[in-house]
Amino acid sequence: MASSELIEALQALAHERKIDEFYLIERLEQSLAKSYERILDLEWDASVTIDRQTGKIYVYELVPVGEPDPETGEYAEFEERDVTPADVSRIAAQNAKGVIATLVREAGRQNIYQEFAGRIGDLVTGTVLQGTPDFTIIKIRDGVEAELPHYDQKRNSGERNERPANEHYRHNQRLKVLIVEVRDPRADAPRARGEQARPAIVVSRTHPDLIRRLFEIEVPEIYDGMVEIKSVAREPGARSKVAVASREENLDPVGACVGPKGSRVRMVVEELRNERVDVIPWSADPAVYVANALSPARVSQVLIDEDNHYATVIVPDDQLSLAIGKEGQNARLAARLTGWHVDIKSQSFAGSAPVEENMLIDEDDEDDTLCAYVAEDGTRCRNHAREGSRFCGIHADEEE
Repeated sequence: MASSELIEALQALAHERKIDEFYLIERLEQSLAKSYERILDLEWDASVTIDRQTGKIYVYELVPVGEPDPETGEYAEFEERDVTPADVSRIAAQNAKGVIATLVREAGRQNIYQEFAGRIGDLVTGTVLQGTPDFTIIKIRDGVEAELPHYDQKRNSGERNERPANEHYRHNQRLKVLIVEVRDPRADAPRARGEQARPAIVVSRTHPDLIRRLFEIEVPEIYDGMVEIKSVAREPGARSKVAVASREENLDPVGACVGPKGSRVRMVVEELRNERVDVIPWSADPAVYVANALSPARVSQVLIDEDNHYATVIVPDDQLSLAIGKEGQNARLAARLTGWHVDIKSQSFAGSAPVEENMLIDEDDEDDTLCAYVAEDGTRCRNHAREGSRFCGIHADEEE
């Protein structure tokens, strides 16, 4: 390949891939310098210069001048000695293909990083291109692809799982996804496994902010700022809770999010593949907020221990299983949503074991149905005493 043809090919490639031409030539010079240092078996480092007009290549050996630094042993000045071989263009052509492919890939990833680094948290719509057992490739637009990882956490503990368990994707399916990470190709952080062969953009279908963005699309009041999403708790693919508050006195935030006949929340549920979404009103009063978060269960009383950030909830006996939820799901989501530790008790149990707001029971409590064991901090055991004993089975040794 003639020198002029090489520079023309570089210019065409830079224009096609929207890469800065001079950056591409500089990186090619650096890569060729390492190649010529090895090929020419130079004693010192090599430097390569490509003429920007003619494309002619010059190879120099950097010969140190003077004495090295006594502390570091490095030289401060170098003299360029021309060691350009006669077949420099042929050698360059042989190495250029692989070098350019690497540079184009890295430069393209850097351009994607610069474009999308500021868009973390944005909702984008993409098309499924292909899937593997570990991740799905999603096309965001022409020339830009994203990775939706769903690695098996048992086999790959350091990898992500951003796909709900109930979702499986087909080719050309359109998905709304949330950008959660954009990998910087120049970062010094440890690279992900196979990162060079994976898209730089990482998207998610499990992140709680996905629900925020979907509601912003479906509910104009949220987009305009009249209704605010205070908190989101989510178990992807199963159930979510969203706490909303209104900045307008006469605007019902829950009604605005649900929409006429549930039309607005229904669109969100359909996008989440029928994941159940509960919209509850936020309250500055912790007791009211916790009670609302346990919806649809009815709550009789909420006792707040602000020092320990602990909320004891008393519910009717027939509401206990509903308040706790399947495998504790409802109580777990309520705790995440409110940020309070939630302890749920039935009315019958609370009636036989009265609970004070400070969670302490006096030693002179006359209720003989409870275990008589009292901890060092003054907290009395809440278990029932065994028949014929003053203690429960856990603290039976105390009786001896």
